[in-house]
Amino acid sequence: MINKDFFAALADLEREKGISEDTFIEALSTALASAYKKQYIGEGGNVEVRLNPEKGSIRFFLKRTVTDAEEPGDGEISLEEAQEIKKSAKVGDVLTDEFTPKDFTRIAAQTAKQVILQKIHETERDNTLSEFSDKEGELMSGLVRKVDARNVYVELGKGQIEGVMLPQDQVPGERYLVGDHIKVYVKRVKSGGRNAQVLVSRAAPGLVKRLFEEEVPEIKAGTVVVKGISREPGHRTKMAIASEDARVDAVGACVGNKGARVNAVVTELGGEKIDIILWSENPLEFIAKALSPATVLSVTQMGEKSAVAVVPDDKLSLAIGRDGQNARLAARLTGWKIDVKSESAAAKMNLDAAAPAEDNPEE
Repeated sequence: MINKDFFAALADLEREKGISEDTFIEALSTALASAYKKQYIGEGGNVEVRLNPEKGSIRFFLKRTVTDAEEPGDGEISLEEAQEIKKSAKVGDVLTDEFTPKDFTRIAAQTAKQVILQKIHETERDNTLSEFSDKEGELMSGLVRKVDARNVYVELGKGQIEGVMLPQDQVPGERYLVGDHIKVYVKRVKSGGRNAQVLVSRAAPGLVKRLFEEEVPEIKAGTVVVKGISREPGHRTKMAIASEDARVDAVGACVGNKGARVNAVVTELGGEKIDIILWSENPLEFIAKALSPATVLSVTQMGEKSAVAVVPDDKLSLAIGRDGQNARLAARLTGWKIDVKSESAAAKMNLDAAAPAEDNPEE
């Protein structure tokens, strides 16, 4: 079968869309074989389609296995019929016969259209995803396009691609409405195949870091370094920071004039509380600071990466936090197991609470 116009059209698509002709040829061969097999031969049949762009030809071949069964199944041919085609044929041989399919023009046109549209869509999507691959870990503005029972779909950039926000990346209590403009953290770019997608998050700790980078030039410049973040989305975040320049007040830089910088981040996060913690090389001092906003009287190491923090009796609930949240976030931030005790309970354990720890800055 000769169809030079068809191959010329494929060449044009290669130039316009940047999709190789070989990609089209391979996909179309498979699709045509599947279409004819399904419509005329049966699922057990074996059809091979060979496309030759140089000759402008499309050739169909039927492969059948020789059998001595009285009633050959799909993909089989009786020994008697096989020997009429090839005298030396024997059981188990595979005969390959070229054939001219029925209704070629209609089915070929339908199949070619489907394959071409699919390949164009896949290639454009993969090219766009490739451009987004360096966006992992970045902050992006997006427009909520769709919300279903589980996921939120966000149009990113200039409508180039859609990001998916899975349930675990949504913040409890936040409502996402179609048409909302939101900032999201690009968590992962999965490229290739039908499952290619951009995963975005409002719950990732990285979102907080990127928001502070937007608001605090000292973080963007590397003068103030974010050492760690622990977060329970929608409730509270603890962020440890340090200054690379002794002349720069890391906490003051993050808080901003009259709290302007930290308040901008809090507003973007819907009122989520943020504790800005000054990082310390001394793990016990760091633990004391991490339990902000509570005052810590002392921290005593009890084992490997395990410590007891002593607080005034009237500050115990503040140090532990609602449902243990404050102590839990402090433990995640420091990487230590922290047991919080009141001063009176510590006295019974003979723990020294005489040396007060330095107060933490509080947002």
